[in-house]
Amino acid sequence: MRKENSDFQTAFVSEAGSFVDNRDYFAFVELDDMACYVIADGLDQDREMHSAEMAVSAILESFMEKPSLSKRSIRQYLQTAHEWLKFESRRVRLKASVLVIVTNYTKMVWASCGNARLYHFRGGRLNLRSKDQSLSQLLLENGRLSEDRISNHEERGNLLNYMGKPEHFDPFISDKTPLSDGDVLLLCTPGIWEQVELPEMLDALTESSDPASLTDTLEEIVLSKQRQTVSNYTAAAVYANKTFAEKPKNRKKWILRIAVITLSLLLAGGGVWYMKAKQAQALAQTAMQMAEYEQNGDEYASAGDYAKALKAYSEAKNAASKLKDKLHFQLLRGKQQVAQAVTDGDGYVKDGSYDMAVNSYTKALKDAGKYKPFKPEDIQAKIDRSGKIAELAEVIKDGDKKLQAQDYSGALKTYEKAKNAAIEANYESGQKNIETKIAETREKIDGIQRETKTLQADNLEKKGDRSMAAMDYAGAIEAYSLAQEIYQEIDKLERVLAMERKISKADEKLHPAVPAADTGDGLTAGFGGAGYDSSAANGWGNMEPEPEVPEERVTPPAKGTAKSSAPSKAENKAASAPADKAEGNPPDASGEKEAETEGGASS
Repeated sequence: MRKENSDFQTAFVSEAGSFVDNRDYFAFVELDDMACYVIADGLDQDREMHSAEMAVSAILESFMEKPSLSKRSIRQYLQTAHEWLKFESRRVRLKASVLVIVTNYTKMVWASCGNARLYHFRGGRLNLRSKDQSLSQLLLENGRLSEDRISNHEERGNLLNYMGKPEHFDPFISDKTPLSDGDVLLLCTPGIWEQVELPEMLDALTESSDPASLTDTLEEIVLSKQRQTVSNYTAAAVYANKTFAEKPKNRKKWILRIAVITLSLLLAGGGVWYMKAKQAQALAQTAMQMAEYEQNGDEYASAGDYAKALKAYSEAKNAASKLKDKLHFQLLRGKQQVAQAVTDGDGYVKDGSYDMAVNSYTKALKDAGKYKPFKPEDIQAKIDRSGKIAELAEVIKDGDKKLQAQDYSGALKTYEKAKNAAIEANYESGQKNIETKIAETREKIDGIQRETKTLQADNLEKKGDRSMAAMDYAGAIEAYSLAQEIYQEIDKLERVLAMERKISKADEKLHPAVPAADTGDGLTAGFGGAGYDSSAANGWGNMEPEPEVPEERVTPPAKGTAKSSAPSKAENKAASAPADKAEGNPPDASGEKEAETEGGASS
């Protein structure tokens, strides 16, 4: 149990910085006899797939299935993760910088692709630093760039190799490096080493006694720089406080064992034949695998799933290489190239590089007829579809220009045209994008219409206010009512209620309520009808006429009420004649009416 007889401590920090999404990822596994530490920096912007996490998970799964410190095994770990990223690159090309450390608690082997870095400290000093696979590292090795400038050089992110690369993938794998007690391994992404200089790392190492304090100090240094934009950053520290001490090998004992085995094989006489039989069995198994992979690839290609076909053909070609079967190797390589060209074309379409997509499809079409599983008509359909999508992209750009110029109606018509073209081309992602643009454009148009209607309603409300000030109450009600209808249409409920209050106020002014006249003794005077001249009835010429009220509210004066307001009999007689006519008495009964009035007065 190597792990129980050694002391390795690990801690890490990983944050998104100024961004919402953290594209970095770190994980590790420590088994009884071996451990694996993996850090990755995602280089793509896919929102659903996290390439860094996928790469780390794939490497750790391969390691746990077959833990090994050999270069071949570690290369296979990386190759498996690389193929997985390429296989999952449906929407965008998934890419990541990866650093792997495998150790048996005595020695370590590290591998890298991209610019995720390893710093190996020993005795408080830098023992080694991994090399980036970037253009700036190439300039450094050619003597055109100094060591102190590489962390901030403009070409530090221009990677020559990375996981998920569509062409040749060639990670760097180190030789076995012995570990000593007290060694510190620091794994970090560019978010750390771009901001923390080596002297700062050494100072942080001096001040730290454990991996957690070291990573925390590095994070403080990054944040203390107070950059306007802070990239994703991840740092993982492994403190090898005690390594596993291997017992020295007894060379004589091993020599004796080898001699005994050799002698036994010679005596048996069949050792060589046994080895050959085992080799033949292994070759037969490989041949079966090659045939199975090729059959799977043919089925995928016939179904139009070129990404899976590519992976199957690649496995079959590797098997043919192990068998040294040149004929099948050439055949499988040709199928692989066709599948690769179609897959690349699909990737270019997703990236919007339609000219490059057509070139890849044309290359695939040229060789597709040589191999039965491939359907040239399907590839030709992809070429035609790419042309339509390219034309569609130009239409969308035209709509975007109109939208920027605030020609919203023209932009809407252009987007509708593009949507129909996307449906015809079976371009689902483009259709969704166009539908989003259509919704945004309609929202702009609705906003303008709403503002226009609001302005109309405001003007009508102001017109009503002016009519109220001029005592044109009917005009005010009309203006307020029109404004209220518009406010109701655009869902401005507060203004609707405000108009209701203004309409009520104008209506009260237009149709005022007539107050009852009080005589002082609890009785109501009888004279007060519409058009009634009180000065003619009672002789008070200096009294103002009663206000006019609607005809239906007029109450005829009651009989016998003239006594309370008549100053004399003569004046009462003079006023009684027209009053009698008003009450509908016949003209020839005037004398009788007058006599009744006098009789009533004398009594």
